[in-house]
Amino acid sequence: MEESLQHILTACLRKEEMTAFLKKHPEKFEQVINTALTDQQPEAWRAAWLLNHCMKENDQRLKVHIKTIIKTISTKQDGHQRELLKVLDKMELNEKHDGLLFDVCMTIWETIHKSPSVRGTAFMCLLRIIKKYPELRNEIEYLTQSHYTATLSPGIKHSLNKIIEELKLS
Repeated sequence: MEESLQHILTACLRKEEMTAFLKKHPEKFEQVINTALTDQQPEAWRAAWLLNHCMKENDQRLKVHIKTIIKTISTKQDGHQRELLKVLDKMELNEKHDGLLFDVCMTIWETIHKSPSVRGTAFMCLLRIIKKYPELRNEIEYLTQSHYTATLSPGIKHSLNKIIEELKLS
């Protein structure tokens, strides 16, 4: 019996089953993208997660959706935002998309009651953009003020501090 994408996104708990389904049915990739952009939970979050685990670096199938993905992030819940940010992390963005993503990530980072994991992922995106545009390096000091980092876990703080130090040295 052929499993449907709906079944895979709602009933499968194992990563291997989900990724195997999409590899077997590459024609469903566009449907997974479209589902990831909806508010239909838990399917949308799982679709974003599945994209992240099945896409290639700078996947051509996602290029036409970059702007939509960026604009959709702010309407999603924390875990869904994190998965969409991870998808974008694997894509090469142009200057316009970098600007849009920078604004979205700044909003996430500055919302200190959000999940530390989504904030950490947003911060990592900010750092990648800052590396691309050195004129933004002055933002690092502002972004790492104690009121922004106080709610982060020790592990996330350590990872961010390590990357910030590397950025300052380069």
